[in-house]
Amino acid sequence: MDWTLEVAFLPVTDVDRAKEFYTRIGFNPDHDQSPTDDIRFVQMTPPGSNCSIAFGKGIVDAAPPNAGTLMLCVSDIDAARKHLIDAGVDASEVDIQAWGHFVYFDDPDGNHWNVQYLPYR
Repeated sequence: MDWTLEVAFLPVTDVDRAKEFYTRIGFNPDHDQSPTDDIRFVQMTPPGSNCSIAFGKGIVDAAPPNAGTLMLCVSDIDAARKHLIDAGVDASEVDIQAWGHFVYFDDPDGNHWNVQYLPYR
């Protein structure tokens, strides 16, 4: 039996601002539904990923930022950083470690992201 991670839920303060940010960096807006006045469910997926993020109104009880860090994996860390910078994101310089290369950024609500490139893969 496979166990796959489908969705990571993020707390946000402004749903439209979060949706615009993630769309700008290339995430696909899969769903934006309001089944009731108290709920708005937005699901977005990074290019090539089987796991999405979700945020909205009535979705996450905690206040931003999230308690942990989310990680994206890429095949070209320099191209990924350039993409983020070109999209207006304050992305870190490439952090080269023995176990991988990383770029760090936060969304508008302070949710932390790592972009990882593993040169040995």
